[in-house]
Amino acid sequence: MVRKLTAAATALATLVVSCAPETSQPMKVRALVLSSNGEYTPTEVELKTVTHVASLEGKVARFVGSASIQLSGGDPEVQAATTEDALRRAMTKDSGRSITASFIPDAQGVLTPADFHSWNVTTTYYNLERAWEYFNTVANVPQAELPQTPVYYFPEFILGELSDKPQRDNALFFAPMGAFMVLPFDTLQKAPLAINASILTHEYAHLVFNRRVFDGRALPPPLTAWSQDGFTPGLNVIKAMDEGIADYHAYVASCATRFGCNTRVLSTTYDDALVASRDLATPRCMDALTYNQLLNANLAAAAGLEYRVGTLIAHALYRSAGTEAERQALVRALVAAYSDPDGNKYGFNQLASGFLNSQESFTLAVAAKAIVQHLPAGSTLQAQVCNNFVNILQIPAAALAGANACPASTVPGDCPSIYSTP
Repeated sequence: MVRKLTAAATALATLVVSCAPETSQPMKVRALVLSSNGEYTPTEVELKTVTHVASLEGKVARFVGSASIQLSGGDPEVQAATTEDALRRAMTKDSGRSITASFIPDAQGVLTPADFHSWNVTTTYYNLERAWEYFNTVANVPQAELPQTPVYYFPEFILGELSDKPQRDNALFFAPMGAFMVLPFDTLQKAPLAINASILTHEYAHLVFNRRVFDGRALPPPLTAWSQDGFTPGLNVIKAMDEGIADYHAYVASCATRFGCNTRVLSTTYDDALVASRDLATPRCMDALTYNQLLNANLAAAAGLEYRVGTLIAHALYRSAGTEAERQALVRALVAAYSDPDGNKYGFNQLASGFLNSQESFTLAVAAKAIVQHLPAGSTLQAQVCNNFVNILQIPAAALAGANACPASTVPGDCPSIYSTP
């Protein structure tokens, strides 16, 4: 098993830098970057926001090693927590410490990571920085909404409701801690998740969604309230929107890379079957069984539903924007639809808050219409999104009509209707 990165990692070899290299901005380092041939290769890049390269701390992220984060409903400390800060303290069984990466400088001053963990954390910071930059410059999210985020590196991460054993093989944004988790790997034999830029962009998209839709809450009221109901249609929809839009953000962000637009967000890390099941470009349509599950499944029965419906949402978005200009306009509209106090076009935040005691009102059509209303009125892009929502998601056109919404010309496409009778 790969051992954790600690300060002791600096004593690897005489060639390794014996003291922390001087940090400048931008910082020239080598990271593992996906090349045009589909392989991760050591590539010279710039870290534009790092303020302390040895600990990989900067404007975007702050790494924490050797922490222990545990969440269990039966934990007395968790039960006693009355605020979100108290909850985070209760979950933190060991707060961990700063990491120390090791580098070998070349004659030009470019730093090459000296060991596996140094490669992993350097590449992780680089990928998070790219995701941060994408949301700031492409999606128009102000930097003030994207503050430094903790990254727990190889923590002991236990979710007691799932298992009393530490989680493995994952990289995720964990809202209860307001942090990213880069977990140890066990069974994954392909590229570690943290070096997969598309996966980290997907996870960063969850952070943005949490901040705008749920006001950055550790335990958002819509999720906590809705999860207690006997069936959870609103919870099912908002989780599917979160997953599907995150996949779409990862796809759009990939278009600016050397590898090019990547519709297979999970590729290079997971097996081919799972990768194909989430491919944005694969034709797919909402079926009656999935739609009924969306309406009637409870929290336990809906496990995995958010990914199936999310992929349908991502596919509908993918088919709606064919040019880079359209893709960028669409991601800006998506982020704008997360929160908008304008009563004529409420965002997800306001809609979910308004339906706190009636989650059945937060339907797929209501969420989809919020997206449509944040697109340029009367534009070709808006019409394309409308057609694909009606076709792929099987949302009745009448449910998407209204002010700055879908035009009367919106019609179903090639997907078989789930409403037709024999």
